[in-house]
Amino acid sequence: MQTKFSEDVIPLSDLKINPGKVVNHAKDTHRPVLITSRGRGVAVVQGLDDYENIKEELEFVKAVAQGLMEIKEGETSDISDVKKQLGI
Repeated sequence: MQTKFSEDVIPLSDLKINPGKVVNHAKDTHRPVLITSRGRGVAVVQGLDDYENIKEELEFVKAVAQGLMEIKEGETSDISDVKKQLGI
């Protein structure tokens, strides 16, 4: 999801004039739209599906990182103990 600055950066005034166009652009391109005010970024408009996917991916990466830290710190369990805890 590479931002195209020529298409994905718009002033706040454009959002005020035609919010549906901005939302549809973010949804259709699957790229976030950076909203600016006086030349500075102030907000991002992103399609809901894309937002949810990114949140899910972030949670997965955090869980993997947590698991790797636990392994590094020696916090592991024997597979037979895990199966007993899960009832399998």
